[in-house]
Amino acid sequence: MRIVVIHGPNLNLLGRREPKIYGRETLADINGRMRECAADLGVTLKTFQSNSEGELVDRIQDMVLTEPRADGLVINPAAYTHTSVAIRDAIAAVGVPAWEIHITDPATREDFRHVSFVRDVCVGHVAGQGADGYLVALKALVEHLRRNQE
Repeated sequence: MRIVVIHGPNLNLLGRREPKIYGRETLADINGRMRECAADLGVTLKTFQSNSEGELVDRIQDMVLTEPRADGLVINPAAYTHTSVAIRDAIAAVGVPAWEIHITDPATREDFRHVSFVRDVCVGHVAGQGADGYLVALKALVEHLRRNQE
């Protein structure tokens, strides 16, 4: 089973960026923890981060256009969550089960963060659990995929 993890804009600054809101863990730390978790789950993990909407769309499409195909997606679209129809449409187009993740809980933050353009094309979401939310999302997605393989 192959899982792709996509991190959106400004997540490359984790650990420095508003640590009272996002914590002190870096993106490299999170990716390392996810790789360990993926190994324990017996799945292959590929991670990607970009600040560019087009690059994120390209990477989502690559999940089904290149071999080996990905089985699932964990995505933190970050600020694009609230603005990007293109990312939403790419997730819908590839037809790969996706799990949306947010380090904070957008519903408890500024009003403009309350709407997620991607939630309706994802099979699940997790928010407000800090960096641990990535592991929650990965485990939930793998469980979903295994349940639906039978």
